[in-house]
Amino acid sequence: MQTARPANGREASLLNIAVVGHTNTGKTSLIRTMLRSTAFGRIEDAAGTTRHVERATISAGHEAILNLYDTPGIEDVYALREKLVRMAGSRKSTIQAAILTEFTERTTPDDPLEQEAKVIRQVLRSDVLLYVIDVREPILEKYLIEIELLSKTLKPIIPVFNFIEARRADLDTWRQKLAEFNIHASLELDTVAFAFEAEKRLYQKIQSIAEGYYQPLQRLINFRAQVWQQLCQSAARRIVVLIVMAACYRQTVVPKDREVIAQSATQKMQQAIRLAEQDCLYDLLAIFNFTQQDVALQNLPIQDGQWQLDLFAPGVLKAYGLDMGSSALKGAAAGAGIDLMVGGLSLGAASLLGALAGTGWSTFRRYGKEIQAKIQGTSWLCVDDNTLQILYLRQWQLLNKLMHRGHAAMHVEQVDPSTESRHLPEGWYEIIQILRQNPAWIQSSHARDNSAQYRDVEARLITALIDK
Repeated sequence: MQTARPANGREASLLNIAVVGHTNTGKTSLIRTMLRSTAFGRIEDAAGTTRHVERATISAGHEAILNLYDTPGIEDVYALREKLVRMAGSRKSTIQAAILTEFTERTTPDDPLEQEAKVIRQVLRSDVLLYVIDVREPILEKYLIEIELLSKTLKPIIPVFNFIEARRADLDTWRQKLAEFNIHASLELDTVAFAFEAEKRLYQKIQSIAEGYYQPLQRLINFRAQVWQQLCQSAARRIVVLIVMAACYRQTVVPKDREVIAQSATQKMQQAIRLAEQDCLYDLLAIFNFTQQDVALQNLPIQDGQWQLDLFAPGVLKAYGLDMGSSALKGAAAGAGIDLMVGGLSLGAASLLGALAGTGWSTFRRYGKEIQAKIQGTSWLCVDDNTLQILYLRQWQLLNKLMHRGHAAMHVEQVDPSTESRHLPEGWYEIIQILRQNPAWIQSSHARDNSAQYRDVEARLITALIDK
C-alpha cells in the first residue's frame, strides 16, 4: 500500500478521495454524512442509483481541503475481471495499474462495462479510496474480487463499515477477511446512526496514510470539532429559551368571572406554548441541517396551574436583600399601614409587606404587580410542573436524536419522552422556581442576559442537555 502524496508535490493541492464499493452499500450516504447535508446525490433503496461520478468539496472555513468523488457501484465484477485477465494475458503479465489504465482508455460509452470503467478511471485519479461495506451483506466472492482489483491500482484503501448497529459478529468476520488482503486500517461509520467521534477517526485514518496532507487534514479536524461544538451549544441554548419562556409564562385571571376567563386564558396559554415548541423544533432542524420531514412531534399535552407570589420565597427575599432573620422582618413598623389594605393576608405576610415598604418603594419595581395582585386577589395561570417536565424531556430527546442522526437516514424520528423521566437536570425544581419568580425573563433583555442568576440557570440547563 502506497502513501498518498499531493499532486505535483504541491501542499496546496486538494486531497482527492474516491468513495467506491458495490451497488447499494451506502456510498452516497457516506458523503451526505460527511457533508452533513441531505442535498447531495440521490438515495433510494435500489441498486445503481448513482450512474455518474459526482464531486463534493469539504472545507475548513474558507479553505478547501479535499474532494470527495461519489462513484457508481461496480455491478458486473465478474465480467470486469474476465476482461482484465484477457488484457493481461495478451501481455503475458498479471493485472496491474497499467492494465487498468488501458482498460479505461479503451472502454467506449456504449460498452457494457462503461459503468465499471467510470469507477476505475476515478480511482486512478484519486489519492485515497474509501471502500464502503454493508456489513449486513454476507461476504460473497464478488466483494473479494472487487477489493482485489481495487488493490491493483496501488491506492491506499480504507474500508468503511456501514450499517453496523447490532452487527458486531458480522463486523468481526469482515475484518478477518480483509486482513487476508493486508488491509487493516478499517473504520466503523454508520451513515444512519451518526457519531461525531467516528467522523473524526475517519479523518485521522486518512491522515495516517496521506502524510503529505497531514496539516490540512488537522485543520479540517479542528474546524469540524469547533463547528460541532458550536452546533450543539446553539441547539441547547435554543432549548433553554423555550424552557424559560414556558416557565415564565403567565396568563392573568381576575376574581370577577374567574371561571369563564380562566377557560379562555388556558386556551391562549396552550396555543402559545405549542407554537413556541414548534418554532423551537424548526430552529433545531435548521441548526443541524435537517428538514421538517425528519421528525414527528406529537401534540404537547399542556396543563395549567395557579400561581401566586410567595412572599416568603427565598428568591423574593433575596431580591430585596432580606432573609428570615433580618431586622426588617422583626416587627416592621410600616406593616401596620399595609394591614389595612390586606385584610385576607396573614399577619406574617402583612409584616413582610411592611418590611419591603420600609426598604423603599422603588424596590417594588420587580414584584410590584405581584404584590398588588396578591392584595387584590388576582392570580395567574401558568404551565404546571408536569408539563414543564414533559416539555424539557421532549427537547432533550429531540436534541439527542438530531445529534446522532446521519444525513442519509430515511426514517422519521419519533419524539416520545415517556421513558426518559430520569434525565431531568440536577436542581430542576429550583431552576423552575427561579424562573417563575422572574416573569420578565420571558423576553430577552440586557438586564436578563447580563443577570448572574439567569446565566447560571442557562449554564446548568445547557450542561444537562449536552452532557449525556
